[in-house]
Amino acid sequence: MFTLRTWTALALGAVLAWPVGEARAQVGAWPSRPIRFVVPLPPGGSPDYLSRLLSERLQPVLGQPIIVENKPGGGGTIAREYVARQTADGYTLLMTESSHVLSAAIGSKLPYEPIRDFEPIVLAATIPFVLAVNSNTPARTLNEFIAYAKAAPRPLTYGTAGVGAPHHIAAELLRSMTGINIVHVPYKGSAGIVPALLSGEIDFTIGAVNSLLPHFRSGKLRAIAVSGSARTAILPDAPTMAEAGPLPGYAVDIWLGVTAPAGTPRSIVERLNAEINRIVRDPAIVKERFAPVGLEPLGSTPEQFLEVMKSDLAKYAKVAKDANIKPE
Repeated sequence: MFTLRTWTALALGAVLAWPVGEARAQVGAWPSRPIRFVVPLPPGGSPDYLSRLLSERLQPVLGQPIIVENKPGGGGTIAREYVARQTADGYTLLMTESSHVLSAAIGSKLPYEPIRDFEPIVLAATIPFVLAVNSNTPARTLNEFIAYAKAAPRPLTYGTAGVGAPHHIAAELLRSMTGINIVHVPYKGSAGIVPALLSGEIDFTIGAVNSLLPHFRSGKLRAIAVSGSARTAILPDAPTMAEAGPLPGYAVDIWLGVTAPAGTPRSIVERLNAEINRIVRDPAIVKERFAPVGLEPLGSTPEQFLEVMKSDLAKYAKVAKDANIKPE
């Protein structure tokens, strides 16, 4: 299975070798006016944070204001449709998250095509997701959790940010690979998940580590295993699901990337790709701006980002079909 990290080192070597002067020569007069960076979620979350960080760092390099524009609603479809319909001239960018393909994977009727209507620019970062339980739960390892779930007198409940959210897909993939009996409890967004887990309203979640970390540190919650294809530096002792089970093939990588309307000139795509890769691989930025909020840098070529989107769309469509996940 294609994973996010198998090509990162090679990609960065190729991207970082791109001469800035050559890139600038090829884009001509672009940019000559402000650029809009559209975020499909409200202010405050990881996509918004990363958009503002990239805008802050790109603005002095590109020489034009970069305006972050939050367009929440419709599970992200409002912002994505808006960007898909803009002129492909490099003046509208989209902070794209895994939900970009998850919505299509569960069969949602969308006013755009998630692959055809967008120009991939770069995979910027991942948000580590982790299987978390209340500290009162006896399970401390993934195998203990699986045994606990199978022996429980009732199905275990798990919280998500809604039907088809990354939490939902991650839990259903675990169910399909282990046979545990679980029941989905969707909330209106991710804000309700942690309070529900702390109070015992739900039994577990597979959620973003940055929202769970304070409670791991306080001892109120326990991290069992991470969902992605590699361990995370923010929880170095937590194994991946694949290695902990072991569950070969289990990997749900939650990513953030940058796209533009389909047909955006290649010279503009290459310029943005080179500049964003430099930002996300700057050691000082990684230490001071990524690590404290639980983001992990990636970096890629546009082609590798496209491959990840296509691969995830196919993979999660199968998970959705097997779990009978249908759009609301």
